Amino acid sequence: MQEPSVIRKVAFLADYLPRKCGIATFTTDLRCSVAAEFPAMQCMVVPVNDREGGYEYPPEVRFEIAEQDLPSYLRAADFLNITDVDVACVEHEFGIFGGPAGSHVLALLRELRMPIVTTLHTVLREPNAEQRRVMRELIRLSTRLVVMAERGGELLREVYKAPAAKIDLIPHGIPNMPFADPNYFKDEFGVAGKQVLLTFGLLSPNKGIEFALRALPDIIREFPDAVYIVLGQTHPNLLRDEGEAYRLSLERLAKDLSVQKNVVFFNRFVEMEELMRFIGAADIYLTPYLTESQITSGTLAYAFGAGNAVVSTPYWHAAELLTAERGKLVPFRDAAAIAGAVVELLRDEPLRHTMRKNAYKLGRDMVWSRVAQLYVKSFEQARHDHSFVGRKSSPIKTLDEQPGQLPEMKLDHLFRMSDSTGIFQHASFTVPNFHEGYCTDDNARALVLAMMLQRLGQGSPRLGERAATYAAFLNHAMDRKHGRFRNFMSFDRRWLEDVGSEDCQGHALWALGLCVAQAGQGSFQRLAAQLFEQALPVAAGFTSPRAWAFTLIGIDEYLRRLSGDRRANQIRESLTAKLMQRYADAATAEWEWFEEMVSYTNAKLPHALILSGRCMNDATMLETGLKSLRWLMKVQTSDAGSFRPIGSNGFYPRGKERALFDQQPIEAQATVSACIEAYHATSDMAWVAEARRAFEWFLGRNDLGLALYDSGTGGCRDGLHVDRVSENQGAESTLAFLLALAEMQALQNTLTSFKEPPGE
Repeated sequence: MQEPSVIRKVAFLADYLPRKCGIATFTTDLRCSVAAEFPAMQCMVVPVNDREGGYEYPPEVRFEIAEQDLPSYLRAADFLNITDVDVACVEHEFGIFGGPAGSHVLALLRELRMPIVTTLHTVLREPNAEQRRVMRELIRLSTRLVVMAERGGELLREVYKAPAAKIDLIPHGIPNMPFADPNYFKDEFGVAGKQVLLTFGLLSPNKGIEFALRALPDIIREFPDAVYIVLGQTHPNLLRDEGEAYRLSLERLAKDLSVQKNVVFFNRFVEMEELMRFIGAADIYLTPYLTESQITSGTLAYAFGAGNAVVSTPYWHAAELLTAERGKLVPFRDAAAIAGAVVELLRDEPLRHTMRKNAYKLGRDMVWSRVAQLYVKSFEQARHDHSFVGRKSSPIKTLDEQPGQLPEMKLDHLFRMSDSTGIFQHASFTVPNFHEGYCTDDNARALVLAMMLQRLGQGSPRLGERAATYAAFLNHAMDRKHGRFRNFMSFDRRWLEDVGSEDCQGHALWALGLCVAQAGQGSFQRLAAQLFEQALPVAAGFTSPRAWAFTLIGIDEYLRRLSGDRRANQIRESLTAKLMQRYADAATAEWEWFEEMVSYTNAKLPHALILSGRCMNDATMLETGLKSLRWLMKVQTSDAGSFRPIGSNGFYPRGKERALFDQQPIEAQATVSACIEAYHATSDMAWVAEARRAFEWFLGRNDLGLALYDSGTGGCRDGLHVDRVSENQGAESTLAFLLALAEMQALQNTLTSFKEPPGE
């Protein structure tokens, strides 16, 4: 027990037991150790829940955060501020917080008025753009940064330019157990007299257990009583996405290698006391991880600190710990090397015990009581640094400072309009109209929505099933002989045409490109890539500017994942050149547009140029897109200042009166999307205001003051007539609203998470 600290109240922000993951175990151990070493200190917990309803938490949990719900992060910040917490201790891992690359946590941290100590459980050497942005902001917002290995500090300084003075090196904590002979524990597990090899932790393919299994025949040849214990349940995310396929593949491999009598799988999450008995029974601990980029391994720390002899691949944490006769390193993916190292240690008992003693000795600096002291020292330094630097924060916000309220994402009508074939085109009031059948256009839009919601973390099993249906519709719609999609299908599943419109092709390419861009889709993603590759060549001959635009948006998504595709890049260059030429031929100082008529889905044309110009680093293209969008926004603004899309009852020919009605939801959605892209290209908040104005058209800020969005059904009415709204809620209109809402949510998340403070 230590001297009292100046810190009176600490809040630990992370996963927490009984949630089953490594971060939850670490946070629980750290919090309990700090509380034990400093009994006067209040140690509360604010966990992140990955499922509705959360978990049966112990009393120290005071407030809970829903992983994908950004407002709950802001409410947690309010709670921590009003409860006078002295220090917030954040356990950071990209996979536990919501938003792109876990960015939701930044919104919380930005609102806190106390110092922040952030433990970085992962420090990536080659982050993607989103991960880099999150890390740099996390570093800026944190008062102190904790890493568990020297390599982590090096990467923070070299890759992310973190100040060295801000970084504390604190090892991963371990239980304080006595140095004991493994034979003491073996009877409990029925392995007395056997040589015990152990790997533990949540099971996933990156652990490399298959290479340890392939090493077993050579090990057993010399030590036939050797037993390899694989302890731990399948990682919950892997279990959710793929079931037990990986574990079953390991079991099949063991049988194929004829080592099944020497392998034991314990498929469960074990509590710490039982875990330490397993570790105590092991003669050798194996960590055959597949890549070097693991900066921290709690399982390695536990086994090493308990005095296990360790054979490991040289991932970063292992390479630091296993030096000076404290373990053996073997190459990645090398079963023969694993076997050789294990056999050597089993043969040479003095060497094995020397390694055990050296590891145990160093491990005394890693016991949780010592780690708790180092953390509190970091807390105290953070409080000093925070007080010295000062931190401006207001406990309340004016309406202007708060993000605009958005409706809840409600998918009831989307599901009502969908069946096992796809989404119906039209509705009679709120009931699907079977007579009008289906179309590729709407199924493509529905697939886009499903991908957007997945990117927002709002996916669900039911939505996943519908996404597969929409993708299956596109797959069936493809005429592979001609590389073209058919569009209209009757209710009895008969195609009503041989070739769909060019716009239909563009919509399909947009959806497929987005599917390719989404990581982790497996065979679903491969199907999308195949369809995209088959359909893209035809796009080079399109004559419709809107088909060009949709295709360009799809190509941009596709190239986010497969940027080296020459044909996709060439077609993008060809289509952008055509769109630029169309603007040059038609535009004048008074008519800054691409055609002689402003007709339908208009904002997609400038959107495609803004997006492509930004990604292709073409300033002229970008400015042309922005210029034409500014002009379109002027044309689409009423005298009262509300958004007024071009009416479909005549459109807007050059030199003639524009049609005021019928106003279509798809125009509002296209405008929202284009304005958001303009904001991303320019960082000009005026475009955010324009996107919001266009979105509010759905909610009643329009010429009639009537809402097109139906909050009761989750659907959207088909249009705004001169004297009323349409009572029908078809697919195009409903998808237009839901797509606009998804994009507004993504924008709001970005603004809330990454908003720079005044003066920066």
